[in-house]
Parts: sequence; structure tokens; C-alpha cells
Amino acid sequence: MELLARIDPWLALGVVVATAATDAVYVMFTSSVIARRRVAAANWSALWYTLSSFAVISYTNNWVYVVFAAVGSWIGAYVTMTFLHGGTGKPPAPITPEATD
Repeated sequence: MELLARIDPWLALGVVVATAATDAVYVMFTSSVIARRRVAAANWSALWYTLSSFAVISYTNNWVYVVFAAVGSWIGAYVTMTFLHGGTGKPPAPITPEATD
């Protein structure tokens, strides 16, 4: 119980927000890779690593922050997938192969 008493609520909130943003950026990175947009993928990748460093540094001092990181990660992926594909649950259209001559 002592471990839970030492949780800083602002740091916990920061971890949730950072991992939500990190997951949102990761989804955007993956979308850019699938769309073969090199510059966009590189930009999203750089932002992804920058954001993830806050969460990693924050919860390495206390394992309980991993729970907050997981919550933020779930929120980030869910919200971003909803934004990209709508709330209908329909999968995106399949990628058609490029014609080769």
C-alpha cells in the first residue's frame, strides 16, 4: 500500500496523456507507412520516440506507472482509430496492388 501512496497524481496523468499521444502518433505512423508516405512516416516516427521517452522515464522509477501507461495507450489507439476510420467498425478498403509492366 505504501507504493500506491507514493503515486504523484500529476505524474500519473502525464503518463496517461503521454502514452495516449504516443499511441495516437504510432497509429498515424503506421498509416503513413501503409500509404507509403516517406516524409510523413519519418516525421511521425521522430515524434513517436520523443513522446515515448517521457512515459518510459516516468515509470521506470515506479512500476505502478506502467498501469497508467497502458491506460493511455488504450485511449490513444482507440481515439485515433475512431478518427481515422469512423466509429462504424468497418475495416479500411483493401490496398490494391500496383500494376507492373
